[in-house]
Amino acid sequence: MANKTKTTSSSSHSSGVIYSKDEDAILTYIKEQSKKELDPLLLKESAGKESCCIFRIPERLAEVNPEAYKPKVVSIGPYHYGEKHLQMIQEHKPRFRKLFLDKAREKNVEENVLFKAVMDLKETITTSYSEELRKTSSELVHMMILDGCFILMLLLIESRVIDFDKKEDPIFTIPWILPSIKSDLLFLENQVPFSVLKTLLEISKIDISGDVNRMVYPFFNSSIDIPERNRVSQTNFEAKHLLDLIRKTFIPTMGESETTSTSATSGVEPKTTSSSSKEFILSAKRLRLRGIKFRIRSDADSVLDIRLQKNRLQIPLLRFDEFISPIFLNCVAYEQFYTKSTNHITSYVVFMGCLLKGEEDAAFLSNDKEIIENYFGSENEVSQFFKNISKDVVFDISKSYLRNEFEGVNKYTSKWYNRVWAGFRHTHFESPWTCLSSFAVIFVILLTMLQSTVAILSYLNDKKDDGNAPPPLRSP
Repeated sequence: MANKTKTTSSSSHSSGVIYSKDEDAILTYIKEQSKKELDPLLLKESAGKESCCIFRIPERLAEVNPEAYKPKVVSIGPYHYGEKHLQMIQEHKPRFRKLFLDKAREKNVEENVLFKAVMDLKETITTSYSEELRKTSSELVHMMILDGCFILMLLLIESRVIDFDKKEDPIFTIPWILPSIKSDLLFLENQVPFSVLKTLLEISKIDISGDVNRMVYPFFNSSIDIPERNRVSQTNFEAKHLLDLIRKTFIPTMGESETTSTSATSGVEPKTTSSSSKEFILSAKRLRLRGIKFRIRSDADSVLDIRLQKNRLQIPLLRFDEFISPIFLNCVAYEQFYTKSTNHITSYVVFMGCLLKGEEDAAFLSNDKEIIENYFGSENEVSQFFKNISKDVVFDISKSYLRNEFEGVNKYTSKWYNRVWAGFRHTHFESPWTCLSSFAVIFVILLTMLQSTVAILSYLNDKKDDGNAPPPLRSP
């Protein structure tokens, strides 16, 4: 009787199996959860596609220097929108949007035309972010217009494309604000798709050329050391956002083409990668003892343009400060995430991380060779920065633009006679004093040898003279 009652209170599913109430509730819950779990939110399924280029920095990468990835004064895009400490500049964005729309109206372009153009980019915008955006379509489009107009007005004003009186505007007159904004605009989490900026500028007709790229260099000119010859090539770059554009200005001319990013994993500390027998190089001081000469390269296209000629390692000047350090960090993070990026910045920081193993290496490259101009902190802080940034990154030497330098340095230092000669030269001819001392010793040795030779010759000559002498006369 009890069995009949249980059967009556059960439910049957399509399989024909009869379940109890508890079992039915569990199955219903599992199905509901399965529906919710189909779509990842923090890292979308589409994050591996070429269209996805703006990423959240995971804690594993950010733990070394979390402040280097978070904006200080201005939020751009959805990731940091509404944060309290960013409200001061947020309140100025509508003013800059109005300025931009007024300039467009002077060119007979109505604001609705601009708004519609951004609306048409909605799909491009949403697929650019790795995280599911918890914003309505209206909120997202409004944010892109507000942030896009703000960035473009800064570029237009600083590059002097438009006339604007900066004398009483706090964004430009208060000394620390604009440099802080520039720094925040180059954080990976603080980006808008480059297509938003291009579309707004082109349709507004404010700048006849409609070229965002050519305005970026004057804007960042005081903060980033980009050689004169790169100004022209910069206008040809196809970038995903501002950070990507600046990243590409660092890439040497010989390596501008984008290729598939690294596919083999390795940390910096092990001597070999997991996919090949390629070795990392020794520290600067140890390489010096093995015959590698360090020279500053003054004719380089970029700070990344490191060359090896025989045993001379030529490294361009690096002006290392609080502005360039977060750029390196965010560029490395971008190269680690974006599937279609090259690994140029990662290669550079890994190479420098190998050279700068300790404080003495940083002091050697900064003070002795003047390859690094250190405005960042102590030599130990410089060394720690490069060691930390290159720690646990995905990197394969065989896919690096510096692979010939890695291989060439290791090939030279692996030969025993190079090491012996370098050690001898370092011991006896490293400084003027050791050089004088060595010459004095050599002079004494030569003088002693000369004296010994003269004495031996004199002795042999005396014996010869004795042998040729006439025998003594005998007495009768």
